[in-house]
Amino acid sequence: MGEFDASAYGQTIADVYDEMVEHLPTGPAVERVFRLAEGGPVLEFGIGTGRLALPLAARGLAVAGVDGSPDMVAVLRDKPGGDRIPVTVGDFSEVRVEGRFALVLLAFNTVFALPSQEAQVRCFHNAAAHLRPGGRFVIEAWVPDPAIFRDRTSLRLLTVGEDEVVAEAARLCPAEQFMHTTKLRMTADGLRLLPANHRYAWPCELDLMARLAGMAREHRWADWSGAAFTDDSRAHVSVYRSMES
Repeated sequence: MGEFDASAYGQTIADVYDEMVEHLPTGPAVERVFRLAEGGPVLEFGIGTGRLALPLAARGLAVAGVDGSPDMVAVLRDKPGGDRIPVTVGDFSEVRVEGRFALVLLAFNTVFALPSQEAQVRCFHNAAAHLRPGGRFVIEAWVPDPAIFRDRTSLRLLTVGEDEVVAEAARLCPAEQFMHTTKLRMTADGLRLLPANHRYAWPCELDLMARLAGMAREHRWADWSGAAFTDDSRAHVSVYRSMES
């Protein structure tokens, strides 16, 4: 797989990222995180272009971020209020920032951008190191579904509109729980290829990573609304609480 480059994703997608995620339930996510933070400061791993950080800051929370992509952070900086959010550029599984936080946030499947189980375990330890006693680490991620693959490959149509069609080609490597993907975004401007790799993990595997880092699961929901997580859930929002007292 080669050496992990935390900046690679942003180099290919930063200029169109906001268009690609405008359908996401930002309002419910912000509301849920705001309540879980209980007024305390928030650190977002993979802060990106500020989709969640900016509205959280607008609600009065102190927000800081870490992101591997200077290109994504540049987009954040150009938005109103973006220059007031402190952001450290680097690998969020390793980078340490000043302060202790009430909540560390890792949203929208970004934990799977880390290339190995070892890196993901480091990320949980890094989150725990940034938390106040009793603080929360909140992860949003999809639930792996190998059944959608045939001969370890898949081609899915994600969105169809008058101005945009997005498909995704993927190849699965189950021995390493690794998935190579490329989104194909077709607009009037032409075809755009948006590659990304995912080292996926099962929810119970993430629970174990949390325990190794001194955290325990407090909640698991199917989405940001707080709907019950069931056998049919295709995603989850998991809340882990520091056991440090």
